[in-house]
Amino acid sequence: MKVAIGSDHGGYELKEFLKSYFKENNVAFDDYGTHSKESVDYPDFGKKVAHAVLTNAYDFGIVICGTGIGISIAANKVKGIRAALVYNEETARLAKEHNNANIIALGGRTTSNEDAVKIVNAYMKAVFEERHQKRLDKIREIEGASHE
Repeated sequence: MKVAIGSDHGGYELKEFLKSYFKENNVAFDDYGTHSKESVDYPDFGKKVAHAVLTNAYDFGIVICGTGIGISIAANKVKGIRAALVYNEETARLAKEHNNANIIALGGRTTSNEDAVKIVNAYMKAVFEERHQKRLDKIREIEGASHE
């Protein structure tokens, strides 16, 4: 398992906690920033993680901002990304099982360290259910459609 992880300043502390958790549990990861609590713009880090995930060098990505909302919107602007804002074990599991999300988004100010571990583990254990593929195909069609 290899994870691409990134955050803005609002998600920095949770990102650092998850990195420690990954080290302790032998989960490989690459940190796409930010590297301090200094104010930065979340779209920059959502984009970095999204592009990293598209290289197929990672099993999935994790993006974190204050609430997870803005950075998930930014990541979803990258064609081929299905970033899901998750807030408990069930939404994490369903993000993978039903949506085959390749990025999960967390809120650094709304998610405890303990809950983040549960959420990430639920996502990592989940398996995409192929019966939902036709819906993903429709999303892919939307990505390719011109705006009229």
